[in-house]
Amino acid sequence: MGKEVGDVTASMRPQLLGKVRRQAAKVVGTLLKGDADRRASASMKSLIYAPSVVAKKATLALTCQTLKYLPVLKEVIAFTDLLSGKKKMPVELVYVLVCDLLFGQDVTDTGDAEKQVLTRKSALRSALARLLVKRNVSSAEELLPLEAQNSGPAIPRYVRVNTLKMSTRKAITILRESIKDVEIDDLIQDLLVLPPGTDLHKHPLVLNGSIVLQGKASCMPAQALSPACDWEVLDACAAPGNKTVHLAALMAGRGKITACEINEKRAQRLQETVRLTGATNVTVRQQDFLTIDPTLPEFTKVRGILLDPSCSGSGTTVQRLDHLLPSAGTDKNDDQEKDRIEQLARFQETALLHALSFPSLEKLVYSTCSIHQRENEDVVLAVLPHAKEKGFELSNPFPSWPHRGLPVFEGADLLIRTDALRDKMDGFFVALFVRKSSSSTSKKASDELESLDPEGHCEKEQDARTSLQRRRKLKRQRKKEQQALNAKIN
Repeated sequence: MGKEVGDVTASMRPQLLGKVRRQAAKVVGTLLKGDADRRASASMKSLIYAPSVVAKKATLALTCQTLKYLPVLKEVIAFTDLLSGKKKMPVELVYVLVCDLLFGQDVTDTGDAEKQVLTRKSALRSALARLLVKRNVSSAEELLPLEAQNSGPAIPRYVRVNTLKMSTRKAITILRESIKDVEIDDLIQDLLVLPPGTDLHKHPLVLNGSIVLQGKASCMPAQALSPACDWEVLDACAAPGNKTVHLAALMAGRGKITACEINEKRAQRLQETVRLTGATNVTVRQQDFLTIDPTLPEFTKVRGILLDPSCSGSGTTVQRLDHLLPSAGTDKNDDQEKDRIEQLARFQETALLHALSFPSLEKLVYSTCSIHQRENEDVVLAVLPHAKEKGFELSNPFPSWPHRGLPVFEGADLLIRTDALRDKMDGFFVALFVRKSSSSTSKKASDELESLDPEGHCEKEQDARTSLQRRRKLKRQRKKEQQALNAKIN
């Protein structure tokens, strides 16, 4: 990856190169603090793809490189007095500059920090050489743990076509003008599979909301719910809104979706996602889902609920690049982590029980981006007796999907699990509850959904309605013509 950093930045103007290094240092500092506190505020990609960050590809490459070699950088820097000089630099900027000096390209004199590192150039390179000899290895890569040497699976870039704005066929045609390999996913309708590393953040179709950068696993909950086009649906924990607008597309912009988000800033982001994608059947409510009264008239007709509550996020570590953080090589089953997961699981159980209390509910999807049994199978098992009392049973939303829930109770084979390394997507968990009176209808709809072409089930439903309207119109026209003819004869 050192060559990649050099290739990306070698032709940059010195001023821009300095900006990239400081952006990378800021991201590294934020990630290391969050990792140490076990309270990550954002992922690496979300920090780097913020609007204010320039030269995102170069910044991402340098950030990844710095975190990857962090243990080596710390040892090498310890042989010098870089961190104890009169002019103390932010430690994360030192990491970035030394990383670029040793594993990227030669650092040039573009700022005070660069000047200070350059005064230790020979000492830093000598320290690295001594470390290689001491460990009896020939390259810095070999100094890293085996898991750090492995860059992880090449995960495809998934994009979902927003059929509220554009047909899947048209999106494919446009994308293939600049991307050679664009394929249709075999499970999720309107989902396209692009080569790993494809950067579409500035693509016009992304900027205007015609396609959504959304992982395959993240698309599974909405399709598992697969609400009818005229339903009233509730997205219980909706921000940032990708699943919400996916529901809107599946419903062809019809029906009614209420999207709840308790946090003001996240609710604003949710609103922006809804606006960008043209999901006019979505109403955003800044409200805690648990405070909604299911008996209020505005919620008594809710027939579908998507519940994707706060979770540990342990299934997204590959996509988030968390394997590069220092804690990735440590035992995370400590008491603090266990307590955090237990608190999350209790909240998840409470939210799931509340969702089951809506009087007209027919289908409920519970999903997490967690790999922990405590947040997944255990939560479902805890609420299952109550669900059965309410007339619900577990259903299989994706019959062709081979990977199932952990076999900890009878019926766990109806649950869905995905794995980052095995399936080359985020680790997700999906459970579908269906009211028994509608389970046979739901199974038929699910089977039909898997066989649909990319144009979607609501479009087919609309085609059927249009055809019926045309037949009725033709019948009325013929009746009028016959009446006119009879009048003329008489």
